[in-house]
Amino acid sequence: MDNPTSAPIIKVMAKLDTDILIVGGGLNGPSLALACAQAGLSSIVVDALPEITRTEPDFDGRAYALALASVRMLDALGVWDGVADHAQPMLEIKASDGRAGEGAAPFFLHFDHAEIEEGPMGHMLEDRYLRRALMTAMAHAPQITHRPGARVVSQGPGSVTLHNGETLHGRLLIGADGRRSGVAERAGIKRTGWGYDQTALVCAVDHERPHNGIAHQFFMPGGPLAILPLPGNRSSIVWSETEPRASELAAADDDTFLAALRPAFGDFLGQITLTGNRHSYPLGLSLAQSFIADRLALVGDAAHGVHPIAGQGLNLGLRDVGALAETLADAKRRGEDIAAPDVLARYQQWRRFDTAGLAVATDTVNRLFSNDNSALRALRDLGMGVVGALPGLRRGFIREAAGLTGDLPRLMQGRPL
Repeated sequence: MDNPTSAPIIKVMAKLDTDILIVGGGLNGPSLALACAQAGLSSIVVDALPEITRTEPDFDGRAYALALASVRMLDALGVWDGVADHAQPMLEIKASDGRAGEGAAPFFLHFDHAEIEEGPMGHMLEDRYLRRALMTAMAHAPQITHRPGARVVSQGPGSVTLHNGETLHGRLLIGADGRRSGVAERAGIKRTGWGYDQTALVCAVDHERPHNGIAHQFFMPGGPLAILPLPGNRSSIVWSETEPRASELAAADDDTFLAALRPAFGDFLGQITLTGNRHSYPLGLSLAQSFIADRLALVGDAAHGVHPIAGQGLNLGLRDVGALAETLADAKRRGEDIAAPDVLARYQQWRRFDTAGLAVATDTVNRLFSNDNSALRALRDLGMGVVGALPGLRRGFIREAAGLTGDLPRLMQGRPL
């Protein structure tokens, strides 16, 4: 009689529900699903929020600065045509030191889109339009299944178990679930970073005078104040302040908040009034120590969170999306396992250097400018004056702001996968 212990062991593989499981239904998750669909890869987007929340039509004050490369990518994904009429081109960027009530310093940076051939450096787009466009595009893509209102309670390599007890299996699991990524935490991926003792106050204002498509960045002692143009006589505000001051302002009523904002904002656009809701969130640097694990990859804020000083958070996430989708598409064409360690390592190698570089840059600029040290103030004003006086250097900064530098994924060049 045969010894049962010597019988061959047959490994039973779970039936795959999809190629890619994406946890996170915000902006990066749906963008990745759409990109992968171009390569013939199916996906399930597990979204903790209900669909009605994702498609809410009212303006809530949030908007994004989309670099030109990100706009090209959204166009390549078939999304841009649906939102273009709601977008505001950014034709110029002006950055300067400032103090509340004193106006801008005499030396400042001025970037004009006319100095590059490609067109506007980017566009401002409200959150509500971009989210709805992504939801619509997913609904029309047969390779994508959207699971709104579904929470992940546990996971394994390429699998997740939902709050209702259902387990989904895929070749690859993606964490696109923000800075407090449950996917990363459950995979044992640790994070490196620190807080800035600053909070971002986000809102939108109506103003009397036209902004002419000009984005302003005032470096105030408590943190930067960004005034970003929206369609019509409206602007999006991202105001970074010290935590104690920001807590007071976040808790204040609208009139008190506006009374504090007006001296920092200035009167160059006339009288201002609030429109939409106000939001606040703490600022810090947060980098995942690895972007990959066993049959798992991270994108967007799940992989990295940087200071909004350059408005690059979403653009950085979309670069992840473009790089990962291209890596997976090329692997599929070569007949490779899309979740193989060497395939995922290519994605991590592509994205880690760019991410670390931007993290260091935003961290340095924030520390250099978020103070009222007279010596540092003179040094940084001189630096901005030098950059502004050198056309070649200025053009390089403009191309950087437009997202046109570095090893760009094909989608960000406006090319299909």
